[in-house]
Amino acid sequence: MKKNLKYIIGCASVAVVAFTLIAFSCTNFKERGSANTAFAQTKNSSTKSAVSIPQASLNLVEALQEVNRSISRGVLPSVVEIDVTETKKRPKNPFGDIPFFFFGTPGDNSDEGREYKEQGLGSGVIIRRNGNTFYVLTNNHVAGSATEIIVKLNDGRKFDGKLVGADKRMDIALVSFETTDKEIPLATLGDSDKVEAGDICYAMGAPLGYAQSVTQGIVSATGRSGGDIGNINDFIQTDTAINQGNSGGPLINIYGEVIGINTWIASGTGGNVGLGFAIPINNVKRAIDEFIADGKITYGWMGVSLTDVKKEYKESLGIKDTEGAFASQVFVGSPAQKGGIQAGDYIIELNGNKVKSVDQLVRDVAVLRVGQKSKFKVIRGGKTLEVDVIIEERKDDVSSDDSKLWPGFIAVPLTDDVKKELKVDGKVKGVAVTNVIPKSPAAALRLQNGDVITAVNGTKVTNLAEFYAAMDLTKTKSIQFDVWNEAGTITTGTWKLK
Repeated sequence: MKKNLKYIIGCASVAVVAFTLIAFSCTNFKERGSANTAFAQTKNSSTKSAVSIPQASLNLVEALQEVNRSISRGVLPSVVEIDVTETKKRPKNPFGDIPFFFFGTPGDNSDEGREYKEQGLGSGVIIRRNGNTFYVLTNNHVAGSATEIIVKLNDGRKFDGKLVGADKRMDIALVSFETTDKEIPLATLGDSDKVEAGDICYAMGAPLGYAQSVTQGIVSATGRSGGDIGNINDFIQTDTAINQGNSGGPLINIYGEVIGINTWIASGTGGNVGLGFAIPINNVKRAIDEFIADGKITYGWMGVSLTDVKKEYKESLGIKDTEGAFASQVFVGSPAQKGGIQAGDYIIELNGNKVKSVDQLVRDVAVLRVGQKSKFKVIRGGKTLEVDVIIEERKDDVSSDDSKLWPGFIAVPLTDDVKKELKVDGKVKGVAVTNVIPKSPAAALRLQNGDVITAVNGTKVTNLAEFYAAMDLTKTKSIQFDVWNEAGTITTGTWKLK
């Protein structure tokens, strides 16, 4: 599954914030016992409150406070601090043998390529025990690249940790440690599908290194996309205070259950501004078993590049307001292409479930089992079709091979605004070429961004629906384009389906 970067908007930028602790001294200007000096009173043991509070109200607040205490007492023993060390290599001097300078000091080229160690910390939560082995769930960006891992329990004990498995797409990792102490408590995993906006929640971990911290807030929203940070999760958003070091720690509901793994914040300063995001725990449950069994997550792969499209695009395709995901490109030889899905198909259902967005379809395909036959419902040329696809395992070398991505660009409607931007003659009809991918068939045919395709295999095309219909690979095994640009119209070479 591959998503076009042009359609990913926004990137959370996190800066490092330095904190300065300032201690103030207080000087007494009046001698103790003078008429102008007053001291705090000691509360009378016979009274319950230092101020007048209606008993019914006080009972309610105390009950809420006891809930906070009970949840903290029950869950914190399973929350850990994870101290990591990464071994890195010093970057190569970009100036070759010429000494480089930082703040006026010559760089030492002799260190080039040498290894050095970088330390960091995060949080985690103990979720399983198998004999003397305890398993800690955390983020990939906390422990995924670590060469040394120390797991620190809430009672101060430290254990050497081992990376069991890690995954970048979901940003989760599983760490283990060994001990004969079977009394170490395990956290209870909840059901994140039941989480709703407004739910009370707690974030636990080691923000800025302050271990065993608890903050409280509410769930602000659910189903937040992680596509803009390269993550396939549908995050739980919370205003619970989350800061650097909280990563990998649990998000807890009022029943003391783990409903998420705190992962990232949206902030202009690097500090908490009430926009924290946690991976729903239901996304992770299967991954825990796969990490323990295989050390990795096996993802399903169908082999299409999906794109979110706007209203004007849908109108040009004849789709109107239908929800779904647009298959702008298809990998040649992929399960999708073998099953009959084509570039230009608008996917509206998977195994009977409606497709509401690109991100949702990416996640749904990812959890499909290898070898599973899956039924996709698509709109093609205004008609609804059903296509069976046998899912294969997603492998990075295959899913990133742009030479197999057909057609290797995104076609856009030739609207009046596009014509004006590209300085296209008003009489020209066709589709505009954007996002040409290097090494793709489009690049091999020497297509460029801004070209206008007016015909496919000699058949004129005036809109997107006609363009994709003319590229039906079930009816033709070779394709060439007539391309208009300011210099005139040319015919490209021929691309052949192998």
